[in-house]
Amino acid sequence: MMSKWFVTGIFALAATPLAAQTSCDVTHTLQGGDSLLSVAEQYYGDRSRWSVIYYANEVALAGNLVNVPVGVELTIPCLETANRKADPKPLLQDDAGIKLLTGSNYAPFTDQDWSGQGLATELVNAALEESPSPVPFSLTWENDWSQHLFPKLDNKEFDMGFPWIKPDCNADPENERCVNFHFSEPIFNILVRLYVQDGDSLAFEKDDELHGKTLCRPKGYFTHDLDREDRQWLTKGLVKLTQAESPEACFNLLTEGKVDGVTLNEFLGYQKIKDMGLADKVKTLDRPISTETLHVIISKRHWRGTTHLYRFNAGLEKLKSTKRYEEIVSRHLGLFWGE
Repeated sequence: MMSKWFVTGIFALAATPLAAQTSCDVTHTLQGGDSLLSVAEQYYGDRSRWSVIYYANEVALAGNLVNVPVGVELTIPCLETANRKADPKPLLQDDAGIKLLTGSNYAPFTDQDWSGQGLATELVNAALEESPSPVPFSLTWENDWSQHLFPKLDNKEFDMGFPWIKPDCNADPENERCVNFHFSEPIFNILVRLYVQDGDSLAFEKDDELHGKTLCRPKGYFTHDLDREDRQWLTKGLVKLTQAESPEACFNLLTEGKVDGVTLNEFLGYQKIKDMGLADKVKTLDRPISTETLHVIISKRHWRGTTHLYRFNAGLEKLKSTKRYEEIVSRHLGLFWGE
């Protein structure tokens, strides 16, 4: 599955217009020397759109993103240029037994203005539909994410929240998320990327290449990947972290030469570079900082927490065994990269 993909760098950021898409809805037979990056570049004119092809062919690729098997036939889907009709949500009701909490401004995962209100929203809905004896649920949008974990979920005002990144609870069992919340099985995996000024010679092939560097990540964002057991960049003072007010502020510091790199998830980084017109000033390094997983989260103090967790995980497992999971993911990725 997706966890295999961070073994090697797989992105070269390019703000390529949709017009560069040469052909789609065709079949490509993998040849020697092919990679998902090269196939994406061939058909979409942009290596960064490889994930659209991956999710459309996940079964055929058997989860392999690096050494793709020669001879496998890949379906090359068309990128979305308009909001195709989202999946219906028959279980979604205003007054329901299970109360879900999410927030907007997190496209393509959760956003009230995005198709289907986001990739994660559609996956959670579909998993609940596939759960044993499905029951109705309500969905509340709270755009102040700082209110979600504490107090709203911790006080059991809501039964489940999404999507949340799970820290490494084995390495850091005292992390407040690990102490206070149950995590579902992963809904989706994302890469955390490192962005530097175009022309910078930094390659980041090994961790120690960042020693002595200053990185920027916005205030309030997780930092566990920077200080994991095999790095301890922050604890040992090997890397300096600047926590600016926003992603935009981080990129401004980068272009002003006040930090050496910006680290954000691949979707947010791509979108901000595009919005700020920085495609010719900022580049993405091939090797990611980390791979993170998105989850549904439930308070450990919830008296039915483990029941809710079991039901959701069972539904998610069933969903992933069907074509519907692939179809939802492929549609949203196609829409995101096709903008």
